[in-house]
Amino acid sequence: MVGVGATGRESALARCSVVDGAGRVLLDAHVRPRERITDFRTKYSGVRAKDLRDALTLRECQTRVARLLDGKILVGHALQNDLAVLMLSHPWSRIRDTARYAPLMRKAASGTKRRKPRKLRDLAREHLEGLEDFQAGGHSS
Repeated sequence: MVGVGATGRESALARCSVVDGAGRVLLDAHVRPRERITDFRTKYSGVRAKDLRDALTLRECQTRVARLLDGKILVGHALQNDLAVLMLSHPWSRIRDTARYAPLMRKAASGTKRRKPRKLRDLAREHLEGLEDFQAGGHSS
């Protein structure tokens, strides 16, 4: 995500990646936001101006992602954010979201049965070997 708007506080999609169940890359593309970019957030996003010169339009990205997801089970973390930025929907019965999977959530305030999502970084460190530096520096889809 890059910053758009006068202050750069609004976010816009600048890179989209989709992998299959075996981790093979199905799509990894930069996306040119409709709005003027006022903050590349390179430290976090990894995106630079030169990356967007030959980037897909948002519409092209939406079309490609929609085709890839059609009829598939979508697996990820906090997927409502990804779907919202792409302005796409997906049947809830075909979504597996680690942010909403109760055994991976943390307990909320004491005395309640509610649970809260954990950070992807923390889940990765706990469940995947060799990821001590997960999400250190700029993202790499």
